[in-house]
Amino acid sequence: MTASAPATALTRPDGSSLRVLVVDDEQMLTDLLSMALRMEGWEVRTAASGFEALQTAREFDPDAMVLDIMMPDLDGMAVLQRLRQSGDDVPVLFLTAKDAVGDRVAGLTAGGDDYVTKPFSLEEVVARLRGLMRRAGTAFAAGAEPILRVADLTLNEDSHEVERSGREIELTATEFELLRYLMRNQRRVVSKAQILDRVWNYDFGGRSSVVELYISYLRKKIDQNHEPLVHTVRGVGYMIKAPQ
Repeated sequence: MTASAPATALTRPDGSSLRVLVVDDEQMLTDLLSMALRMEGWEVRTAASGFEALQTAREFDPDAMVLDIMMPDLDGMAVLQRLRQSGDDVPVLFLTAKDAVGDRVAGLTAGGDDYVTKPFSLEEVVARLRGLMRRAGTAFAAGAEPILRVADLTLNEDSHEVERSGREIELTATEFELLRYLMRNQRRVVSKAQILDRVWNYDFGGRSSVVELYISYLRKKIDQNHEPLVHTVRGVGYMIKAPQ
């Protein structure tokens, strides 16, 4: 697998490690998320239930929470409600297997800050958390803004803003993740299998047509009325590169 460029390191304003609480009753999922977050240099605690999450939040004082909506005792909405009632304004990223608009709206209006739906990519969760903590003022970035550039196309990994020639481009979460992976590996050919593994992070049973579909979505949004940046290398995969 092709290596990705490292993102700008984030810490607390005093230089200490950021703290993230991961709440989900699926241990395999919390283990994967914990591993990804610790690779960012962050301190991680986990909880497997709503009541455990509330207790751990009081003891750990996290800078952000990853909170599953569906749990065996208190669900994520109830946990968030109790946190907000106690005056805790920790940024919360909801995890949910539900993809209905009503569920998203309910989570955000309840006081949540963002959400991702399962299945998701670990990189997407990390990027969303980085953005949440920066906007909340709890995270400090050493160095420049995390901007990826290819020709006149720019992508901000923290704010999830994408522009080409100064025009903002609206992307879905999956389209953003695909574009980021291509831009991190610009001028390198990445295969459909690599894209499936890195962007979707789940086994699609060789159904590479989903990659072709999302590449076509990207091209319509990014390359339309511009010189093409996304290229197909027949029989190998895809790459993004600036025009010669």
